[in-house]
Amino acid sequence: MGLTLADYGTMAMLFMLIVASLAMYFIRDLMHAVIVYGAYTLVMALIWLQMNTPDLAITEAAAGIGMTVMMMVVIYRTSRKEE
Repeated sequence: MGLTLADYGTMAMLFMLIVASLAMYFIRDLMHAVIVYGAYTLVMALIWLQMNTPDLAITEAAAGIGMTVMMMVVIYRTSRKEE
């Protein structure tokens, strides 16, 4: 019983999730952390799609896009006030 190509793809995406979550913890610049969060959300939505749960994938993508945009707006507005 060997692993299929889809299994290797899932393992690669799970590794990307681990790397992205560690990167969000260690990145000092907030804008870069938000961009990594957007990538994290995209990979998570792809994993939900691969697991045949499109409803969760759509929810993850919508919530991720909404949160990413809100965080970018807040960071942009607060960084402009400091300058």
